[in-house]
Amino acid sequence: MDEARQTTRATEAPEPGSTGAGARVPATDEEIVERVRGGETPLFEVLVRRYNQRLYRVARSILRDEPEAEDVMQHAYVSAYAHLDQFAGRAKFSTWLTRIAVHEALARTRRRARWKGLDSRSEGTHPVAPPRDERPDPEQQAHSAELRRLLESAIDDLPETYRSAFVLREAEGLDIGEVAECLEISEDAVRTRVHRARALLRRGLYERTGATTAAAFSFHLARCDRVVAGVFARLGLDPKAP
Repeated sequence: MDEARQTTRATEAPEPGSTGAGARVPATDEEIVERVRGGETPLFEVLVRRYNQRLYRVARSILRDEPEAEDVMQHAYVSAYAHLDQFAGRAKFSTWLTRIAVHEALARTRRRARWKGLDSRSEGTHPVAPPRDERPDPEQQAHSAELRRLLESAIDDLPETYRSAFVLREAEGLDIGEVAECLEISEDAVRTRVHRARALLRRGLYERTGATTAAAFSFHLARCDRVVAGVFARLGLDPKAP
């Protein structure tokens, strides 16, 4: 079950001005932001659950590390909450939020590179990365198949500049303009990166297996709940969204 279906109830809020008994429609991001600004702080959980999968996928595509991707997500939500008064609506809230996550993930990759360089100079040798644990955890065993694992591995092997554009376009289904806004690059650059990513994948398993890109790096309910709890703990709030 994907994230959208799992959290349908959580991403609904009372229709502003509705008088019909029990009338409920999905509130827009901007409506929720205004209500959070107005004091309905628990509603921030709606936004967290609504964008958990997107933020996880883009952070994971940049960092290639699941725990750190989750930490980036929490950082992005806390930062967004702290600066909601700066959200002016010039871009969509989802784009603004995604940019925060992208900037934090890229900053961490730069810090990694600096530390790696320092380690190499101080030791006179290239640090050896620990072997990756290929054993699936219970969540992966329950929700993933061999083809999806192969696809995720192939995406991980893409150059960093291609991965984030490809994941936002192909896994999250954003249009070219939205990807360009999120990554703050031109639409032509998005097209080029996605095209090259497809070509690299095509050389390997992408066409041979017929794996579905939308299944890659799924953000399941257990992780969603964990991130919500972490964000609200950092904010000192109680998650009680409708």
